[in-house]
Amino acid sequence: MGTNHILLYLVLGIFLIFAIFPFLWMVTTAFKSGGEVLTYPPKIFPSSLHWESFQKIWTDGNLMIYFFNSLKVASIATVTTIIIAILAAIGFSRYDLPGSESLKVLFLVSQLFPLVLLVTPYYNIMRILDILDTHLALIIAYISFVLPFSVWMLTNYFNAIPRDMEESAMIDGTTKFGAIIRVTLPLAAPGIVATTINAFILAWNEFIFAQTFIDSPDLRTLPIGLRAFMGQYQTDWNLLMAGAVISTIPVILLFMFLQRHVIAGLTSGGVKG
Repeated sequence: MGTNHILLYLVLGIFLIFAIFPFLWMVTTAFKSGGEVLTYPPKIFPSSLHWESFQKIWTDGNLMIYFFNSLKVASIATVTTIIIAILAAIGFSRYDLPGSESLKVLFLVSQLFPLVLLVTPYYNIMRILDILDTHLALIIAYISFVLPFSVWMLTNYFNAIPRDMEESAMIDGTTKFGAIIRVTLPLAAPGIVATTINAFILAWNEFIFAQTFIDSPDLRTLPIGLRAFMGQYQTDWNLLMAGAVISTIPVILLFMFLQRHVIAGLTSGGVKG
């Protein structure tokens, strides 16, 4: 192994430590007792594993309700976004629509506005629709700010797939729609998976809209529920970190489940000679 490779691995190892350490600290803090969290100098690893924080925050802290509220809202928003984004991206990629380029630019321009500037107009719209303090308000809001970037991402993925592959499938007897389903979508699987993960994470972690639109405690999502464990004078860090660990589980499972679909999409398809 040459010197360049050693330096490369050394640099990558340093970056890996900086990337993993916050997550490691979160996990180890979740398994510490309340007194051990405040010890000085701080210890990275607990003297023994304490599961009480997870049990207490899941049941007594109503985290179970917040968790499933977030799962419901993020899942519905993500699935709806991906379906609409796929249809729109196919239209932009496979058809010469008047004004399509200008519309795609507007999609990107819409992402330049910070969410905090959109809270007031969104709130007024939800009030007029009489859906404040409902999950429907969050789902509509999440779809609206996740959809433009999702359409842009998928359009670029579809543009990278040659139209000749669809035409070859149509020569073999399938329809235009069948060619898209059997050829284009499998080849675009990596892009669809990446877009799905991005949309889910944005909806799962969103805080501002959830804080503004939801008043009922039983309808709160996970970010709002975790905020309740941060007191004005004292914060139970072991409980807060236990909740943070639980909040990362769906994202990790989603990535692990969809990773094989990314690989399948990268290795499937191709023009046969």
